[in-house]
Amino acid sequence: MNSNPALRPLALRRDGDALLIEWSDGITTRSGWQELRRACPCAACGEERKRPPDPFRVLSAREIAAGPLQPVAMKPRGHYAYQIVWNDGHDTGIYSIDLLRSVGLAANAASANPPSDSSKN
Repeated sequence: MNSNPALRPLALRRDGDALLIEWSDGITTRSGWQELRRACPCAACGEERKRPPDPFRVLSAREIAAGPLQPVAMKPRGHYAYQIVWNDGHDTGIYSIDLLRSVGLAANAASANPPSDSSKN
């Protein structure tokens, strides 16, 4: 659900390896496909995030065949969310307007303040 009904996306478009959204308050966010996929709100992805990472995980044949992660479709769901269909077949994530906004703002902040490389001292 959109916690601020006045805030809405005015334009959404692919920008290389990211989703660019122009918002009704004048802000533009750029969210990478990897960031959006990591934030997938579906139950299966939520359960996967709770598990500790498997250091021995090998990509499945389906993941390898899909190539670099990217969406193949993005469909509006009512006035509150978008469903993203990924090239690896995953399609159960319904991304609320609030989630798209928060992922985008976090990505904007991260790109504005990249981590410093202490090895260059």
